[in-house]
Amino acid sequence: MIRKATLADAKALLDIYNYYVIHTVSTFDEVPLSLSVFTEKMELILKDYPFIVFEENNKILGFAYGSKFRPKPAYNYTVESTVYVKNGVHGKQIGSRLYTELIALLKQHNFKSILGVLTIPNPASVKLHEKFGFTQVAHLKEVGFKFETWLDVGIFQLKLN
Repeated sequence: MIRKATLADAKALLDIYNYYVIHTVSTFDEVPLSLSVFTEKMELILKDYPFIVFEENNKILGFAYGSKFRPKPAYNYTVESTVYVKNGVHGKQIGSRLYTELIALLKQHNFKSILGVLTIPNPASVKLHEKFGFTQVAHLKEVGFKFETWLDVGIFQLKLN
């Protein structure tokens, strides 16, 4: 089931997210976030953007949200999307189900474009974005440094109207 995230979900969501911080280059955070920092981040997002979770048997297996792309007011109709699925439960279409719902919610909020900002290479995430009609509009070379490696970032865009 997909439902709106609440602050009571913060610990479960943080556990999912921190796995990616510690073990992958999917996020450019380098140290695990504390519960207080993650909760504060959630509060800010929940004020203005959709934030949803995928729950099965009372366990959260993934989450997705929209967030501010850039702080300048001219970007107010552009939103950045984020999706994370709990490690070990990939292949169950959880990311696709979350993205389907998130895109529908973002359309209701009258955003013009959704941007997915991905560490490249990341074939699974690229495939997910392309499945929903996103197209790669930028490839930024060696803009992140994590695990002693320079990393590229791809920006994928979905125009909503």
